[in-house]
Amino acid sequence: MEFRQLEYFMAVCEELHFTRAAEKLGITQPTLSHQIKALEDEIGMPLFDRVGKKIAITEAGLLLKEQGTKIFGNLKSVTEKIRELQKMKRGKLSIGALPGEINHLVSLQLLNFHDKFPDIQIKLVGLEDLYERVLKNELDLAVTIIPVQSDDRVTVIPLYKEKFFLVIPENHILASKDEIKFEEIHDLPIIMFPQNHQCRKLVDISCSAIGLKMQPKIETNTFESIISLVRAGAGATILSKTILSLNDTSGLKVINIVNPTICRQVGIVVHKDKYIGYAARQFIDLLTDYVKSLNLEEPINCDAI
Repeated sequence: MEFRQLEYFMAVCEELHFTRAAEKLGITQPTLSHQIKALEDEIGMPLFDRVGKKIAITEAGLLLKEQGTKIFGNLKSVTEKIRELQKMKRGKLSIGALPGEINHLVSLQLLNFHDKFPDIQIKLVGLEDLYERVLKNELDLAVTIIPVQSDDRVTVIPLYKEKFFLVIPENHILASKDEIKFEEIHDLPIIMFPQNHQCRKLVDISCSAIGLKMQPKIETNTFESIISLVRAGAGATILSKTILSLNDTSGLKVINIVNPTICRQVGIVVHKDKYIGYAARQFIDLLTDYVKSLNLEEPINCDAI
Protein backbone atom coordinates (compact mmCIF):
# COMPACT_ATOMS: atom_id res chain seq x y z
CA MET A 1 0.00 0.00 0.00
CA GLU A 2 1.38 3.38 -1.03
CA PHE A 3 0.89 6.53 1.03
CA ARG A 4 -0.54 8.23 -2.06
CA GLN A 5 -3.21 5.55 -2.33
CA LEU A 6 -4.16 6.06 1.30
CA GLU A 7 -4.43 9.80 0.69
CA TYR A 8 -6.69 9.18 -2.30
CA PHE A 9 -8.80 6.74 -0.27
CA MET A 10 -9.30 9.27 2.58
CA ALA A 11 -10.37 11.94 0.08
CA VAL A 12 -13.06 9.64 -1.33
CA CYS A 13 -14.22 8.83 2.22
CA GLU A 14 -14.59 12.53 2.93
CA GLU A 15 -16.45 13.40 -0.27
CA LEU A 16 -18.26 10.08 -0.91
CA HIS A 17 -18.01 11.06 -4.56
CA PHE A 18 -15.18 10.12 -6.95
CA THR A 19 -15.43 13.18 -9.17
CA ARG A 20 -15.43 15.67 -6.29
CA ALA A 21 -12.58 13.80 -4.58
CA ALA A 22 -10.56 13.86 -7.80
CA GLU A 23 -11.11 17.61 -8.15
CA LYS A 24 -10.03 18.14 -4.56
CA LEU A 25 -6.87 16.11 -5.14
CA GLY A 26 -6.13 17.80 -8.47
CA ILE A 27 -6.14 14.55 -10.48
CA THR A 28 -8.47 13.04 -13.06
CA GLN A 29 -11.38 10.84 -12.03
CA PRO A 30 -10.09 7.79 -13.99
CA THR A 31 -6.72 8.08 -12.26
CA LEU A 32 -8.41 8.15 -8.85
CA SER A 33 -10.64 5.18 -9.70
CA HIS A 34 -7.61 3.20 -10.93
CA GLN A 35 -5.68 3.85 -7.70
CA ILE A 36 -8.62 2.88 -5.50
CA LYS A 37 -9.15 -0.29 -7.57
CA ALA A 38 -5.45 -1.17 -7.17
CA LEU A 39 -5.75 -0.64 -3.43
CA GLU A 40 -8.83 -2.87 -3.24
CA ASP A 41 -7.04 -5.57 -5.26
CA GLU A 42 -4.10 -5.45 -2.84
CA ILE A 43 -6.37 -5.69 0.21
CA GLY A 44 -8.56 -8.31 -1.40
CA MET A 45 -11.83 -6.69 -0.39
CA PRO A 46 -13.92 -3.79 -1.74
CA LEU A 47 -13.56 -0.53 0.13
CA PHE A 48 -16.65 1.10 -1.37
CA ASP A 49 -20.04 -0.13 -2.49
CA ARG A 50 -20.94 1.52 -5.79
CA VAL A 51 -24.66 1.87 -6.52
CA GLY A 52 -25.09 4.00 -9.61
CA LYS A 53 -23.49 7.38 -8.94
CA LYS A 54 -23.67 6.91 -5.17
CA ILE A 55 -21.03 5.18 -3.07
CA ALA A 56 -20.88 3.92 0.50
CA ILE A 57 -17.94 2.82 2.64
CA THR A 58 -17.79 -0.92 3.27
CA GLU A 59 -16.87 -2.52 6.59
CA ALA A 60 -13.31 -3.02 5.33
CA GLY A 61 -13.28 0.59 4.21
CA LEU A 62 -14.34 1.78 7.66
CA LEU A 63 -11.46 -0.12 9.26
CA LEU A 64 -8.98 1.44 6.84
CA LYS A 65 -10.50 4.89 7.33
CA GLU A 66 -10.09 4.58 11.11
CA GLN A 67 -6.41 3.74 10.77
CA GLY A 68 -5.91 6.36 8.06
CA THR A 69 -7.31 9.05 10.36
CA LYS A 70 -4.77 8.06 13.02
CA ILE A 71 -1.91 8.04 10.50
CA PHE A 72 -2.68 11.50 9.14
CA GLY A 73 -3.28 12.81 12.65
CA ASN A 74 0.12 11.54 13.78
CA LEU A 75 1.77 13.08 10.71
CA LYS A 76 0.20 16.44 11.54
CA SER A 77 1.45 16.25 15.12
CA VAL A 78 4.96 15.36 13.97
CA THR A 79 4.96 18.29 11.56
CA GLU A 80 3.91 20.67 14.35
CA LYS A 81 6.60 19.35 16.67
CA ILE A 82 9.29 19.72 13.99
CA ARG A 83 8.19 23.29 13.29
CA GLU A 84 8.51 24.05 16.99
CA LEU A 85 12.00 22.56 17.04
CA GLN A 86 12.78 24.98 14.22
CA LYS A 87 11.33 27.74 16.45
CA MET A 88 8.69 28.63 13.90
CA LYS A 89 6.44 30.17 16.55
CA ARG A 90 3.70 31.16 14.16
CA GLY A 91 0.27 29.72 13.61
CA LYS A 92 -3.31 29.97 14.78
CA LEU A 93 -5.03 29.36 18.09
CA SER A 94 -8.77 28.83 18.40
CA ILE A 95 -10.24 29.07 21.92
CA GLY A 96 -13.78 28.50 23.12
CA ALA A 97 -15.17 29.78 26.42
CA LEU A 98 -18.58 29.70 28.03
CA PRO A 99 -20.47 32.97 27.47
CA GLY A 100 -20.45 35.27 30.45
CA GLU A 101 -17.83 35.67 33.14
CA ILE A 102 -15.65 32.75 31.97
CA ASN A 103 -15.46 34.25 28.49
CA HIS A 104 -14.66 37.60 30.09
CA LEU A 105 -11.95 35.99 32.22
CA VAL A 106 -10.31 34.47 29.14
CA SER A 107 -10.68 37.59 26.99
CA LEU A 108 -8.73 39.65 29.53
CA GLN A 109 -5.62 37.66 28.59
CA LEU A 110 -5.89 38.14 24.82
CA LEU A 111 -3.94 41.39 24.80
CA ASN A 112 -1.20 39.96 27.04
CA PHE A 113 -0.92 36.94 24.78
CA HIS A 114 -0.77 39.09 21.65
CA ASP A 115 1.94 41.29 23.17
CA LYS A 116 4.09 38.23 23.89
CA PHE A 117 3.33 36.32 20.68
CA PRO A 118 2.32 38.83 17.98
CA ASP A 119 2.84 36.32 15.14
CA ILE A 120 0.18 33.91 16.42
CA GLN A 121 -3.36 34.50 15.21
CA ILE A 122 -5.82 33.99 18.05
CA LYS A 123 -9.61 33.60 17.97
CA LEU A 124 -11.91 33.51 21.00
CA VAL A 125 -15.54 32.43 20.64
CA GLY A 126 -18.27 32.26 23.27
CA LEU A 127 -20.17 28.99 22.91
CA GLU A 128 -22.33 26.64 24.97
CA ASP A 129 -21.55 23.35 23.15
CA LEU A 130 -17.82 23.46 23.84
CA TYR A 131 -17.29 19.73 24.36
CA GLU A 132 -18.76 18.93 20.94
CA ARG A 133 -16.63 21.61 19.28
CA VAL A 134 -13.48 20.22 20.91
CA LEU A 135 -14.37 16.66 19.90
CA LYS A 136 -14.96 17.80 16.32
CA ASN A 137 -11.50 19.45 16.37
CA GLU A 138 -13.06 22.87 15.71
CA LEU A 139 -11.31 24.33 18.77
CA ASP A 140 -7.75 23.93 20.04
CA LEU A 141 -8.95 24.25 23.62
CA ALA A 142 -12.01 25.29 25.60
CA VAL A 143 -12.46 26.90 29.01
CA THR A 144 -15.61 25.62 30.62
CA ILE A 145 -17.31 24.07 33.64
CA ILE A 146 -15.99 20.58 34.34
CA PRO A 147 -18.73 18.01 34.91
CA VAL A 148 -18.62 15.47 37.73
CA GLN A 149 -18.55 12.58 35.24
CA SER A 150 -15.32 12.40 33.28
CA ASP A 151 -15.15 11.95 29.50
CA ASP A 152 -12.26 9.77 28.33
CA ARG A 153 -12.31 11.48 24.92
CA VAL A 154 -10.90 14.70 26.36
CA THR A 155 -8.03 15.79 28.58
CA VAL A 156 -9.00 18.14 31.41
CA ILE A 157 -6.63 20.70 32.90
CA PRO A 158 -8.23 21.97 36.15
CA LEU A 159 -8.04 25.73 36.70
CA TYR A 160 -9.94 26.40 39.92
CA LYS A 161 -12.93 25.53 42.11
CA GLU A 162 -15.18 28.35 43.19
CA LYS A 163 -18.23 28.99 45.36
CA PHE A 164 -21.24 31.18 44.72
CA PHE A 165 -22.24 33.94 47.14
CA LEU A 166 -25.29 35.96 48.05
CA VAL A 167 -24.75 39.59 47.08
CA ILE A 168 -26.84 42.37 48.67
CA PRO A 169 -26.54 46.15 49.15
CA GLU A 170 -24.26 47.00 52.08
CA ASN A 171 -27.18 48.70 53.87
CA HIS A 172 -29.43 45.60 53.56
CA ILE A 173 -31.08 44.18 56.69
CA LEU A 174 -29.01 40.98 56.27
CA ALA A 175 -25.68 42.82 55.82
CA SER A 176 -24.51 41.87 59.33
CA LYS A 177 -24.50 38.17 58.40
CA ASP A 178 -21.33 36.34 57.31
CA GLU A 179 -23.24 33.29 56.07
CA ILE A 180 -26.79 32.41 55.17
CA LYS A 181 -28.69 29.18 54.59
CA PHE A 182 -29.79 28.67 51.01
CA GLU A 183 -33.46 28.30 51.98
CA GLU A 184 -33.42 31.80 53.55
CA ILE A 185 -32.58 33.29 50.16
CA HIS A 186 -35.82 31.97 48.65
CA ASP A 187 -37.93 34.75 50.20
CA LEU A 188 -35.68 37.59 48.99
CA PRO A 189 -36.40 39.57 45.81
CA ILE A 190 -33.81 38.00 43.51
CA ILE A 191 -32.13 39.37 40.38
CA MET A 192 -30.69 36.59 38.23
CA PHE A 193 -29.46 35.51 34.83
CA PRO A 194 -32.00 33.89 32.46
CA GLN A 195 -32.63 30.14 32.79
CA ASN A 196 -30.26 29.23 29.91
CA HIS A 197 -27.26 30.85 31.62
CA GLN A 198 -24.78 28.44 33.23
CA CYS A 199 -24.78 30.27 36.58
CA ARG A 200 -28.57 30.22 36.71
CA LYS A 201 -28.65 26.51 35.85
CA LEU A 202 -26.37 25.72 38.77
CA VAL A 203 -28.51 27.80 41.16
CA ASP A 204 -31.70 26.14 39.88
CA ILE A 205 -30.18 22.70 40.47
CA SER A 206 -29.36 23.68 44.06
CA CYS A 207 -32.93 24.92 44.52
CA SER A 208 -34.38 21.65 43.23
CA ALA A 209 -32.15 19.66 45.59
CA ILE A 210 -33.95 21.19 48.60
CA GLY A 211 -37.41 21.30 47.01
CA LEU A 212 -37.47 24.98 46.05
CA LYS A 213 -37.87 26.83 42.77
CA MET A 214 -36.08 30.06 41.91
CA GLN A 215 -38.49 32.82 40.87
CA PRO A 216 -36.42 35.94 40.12
CA LYS A 217 -37.91 39.39 40.36
CA ILE A 218 -35.69 40.58 37.50
CA GLU A 219 -33.77 38.60 34.87
CA THR A 220 -30.93 40.05 32.81
CA ASN A 221 -28.10 38.41 30.86
CA THR A 222 -25.18 40.66 31.86
CA PHE A 223 -23.40 40.61 35.20
CA GLU A 224 -22.75 44.36 34.94
CA SER A 225 -26.49 45.10 34.98
CA ILE A 226 -27.11 42.62 37.82
CA ILE A 227 -24.46 44.28 39.99
CA SER A 228 -25.82 47.76 39.19
CA LEU A 229 -29.38 46.73 40.08
CA VAL A 230 -28.30 45.17 43.37
CA ARG A 231 -26.20 48.20 44.27
CA ALA A 232 -29.26 50.39 43.57
CA GLY A 233 -31.34 48.32 46.02
CA ALA A 234 -33.56 46.54 43.50
CA GLY A 235 -32.90 43.14 45.09
CA ALA A 236 -30.30 40.49 45.92
CA THR A 237 -28.42 38.11 43.64
CA ILE A 238 -26.26 34.98 43.65
CA LEU A 239 -22.93 35.34 41.84
CA SER A 240 -19.76 33.33 41.34
CA LYS A 241 -16.42 34.32 42.82
CA THR A 242 -15.17 34.88 39.26
CA ILE A 243 -17.72 37.63 38.65
CA LEU A 244 -17.03 39.22 42.02
CA SER A 245 -13.26 39.16 41.42
CA LEU A 246 -13.54 40.81 38.00
CA ASN A 247 -15.93 43.60 39.03
CA ASP A 248 -16.18 46.52 41.41
CA THR A 249 -18.06 45.32 44.52
CA SER A 250 -18.07 48.61 46.38
CA GLY A 251 -21.41 49.29 48.04
CA LEU A 252 -22.15 45.56 48.21
CA LYS A 253 -22.05 42.89 50.93
CA VAL A 254 -20.96 39.38 49.92
CA ILE A 255 -22.32 36.58 52.11
CA ASN A 256 -21.30 32.92 52.15
CA ILE A 257 -24.12 30.47 51.24
CA VAL A 258 -24.45 27.18 53.17
CA ASN A 259 -26.81 24.19 53.22
CA PRO A 260 -26.16 23.66 50.36
CA THR A 261 -23.01 25.40 49.24
CA ILE A 262 -23.10 26.16 45.53
CA CYS A 263 -19.83 25.24 43.87
CA ARG A 264 -18.36 24.47 40.45
CA GLN A 265 -15.03 23.57 38.91
CA VAL A 266 -13.65 25.46 35.92
CA GLY A 267 -11.02 23.96 33.67
CA ILE A 268 -9.48 23.72 30.24
CA VAL A 269 -10.57 20.94 27.89
CA VAL A 270 -8.57 19.63 24.91
CA HIS A 271 -9.12 16.64 22.65
CA LYS A 272 -7.34 13.61 24.10
CA ASP A 273 -5.69 12.74 20.78
CA LYS A 274 -4.77 16.31 19.86
CA TYR A 275 -1.20 17.49 20.21
CA ILE A 276 -1.10 20.59 22.44
CA GLY A 277 1.00 22.92 20.33
CA TYR A 278 3.26 25.80 21.30
CA ALA A 279 0.57 28.49 21.08
CA ALA A 280 -1.94 26.48 23.13
CA ARG A 281 0.63 25.67 25.83
CA GLN A 282 1.64 29.30 26.14
CA PHE A 283 -1.95 30.47 26.48
CA ILE A 284 -2.73 27.77 29.06
CA ASP A 285 0.27 28.89 31.13
CA LEU A 286 -0.76 32.54 30.82
CA LEU A 287 -4.34 31.87 31.88
CA THR A 288 -3.26 29.59 34.74
CA ASP A 289 -0.95 32.28 36.14
CA TYR A 290 -3.70 34.90 35.83
CA VAL A 291 -6.20 32.72 37.70
CA LYS A 292 -3.67 32.22 40.48
CA SER A 293 -3.20 35.98 40.75
CA LEU A 294 -6.96 36.42 41.26
CA ASN A 295 -6.96 33.84 44.09
CA LEU A 296 -10.13 32.20 42.75
CA GLU A 297 -9.44 28.70 44.08
CA GLU A 298 -11.71 27.66 46.97
CA PRO A 299 -10.66 24.83 49.36
CA ILE A 300 -13.78 22.79 48.68
CA ASN A 301 -14.74 19.50 47.02
CA CYS A 302 -17.39 20.40 44.44
CA ASP A 303 -18.01 16.73 43.58
CA ALA A 304 -19.20 16.04 47.10
CA ILE A 305 -21.82 18.81 47.09
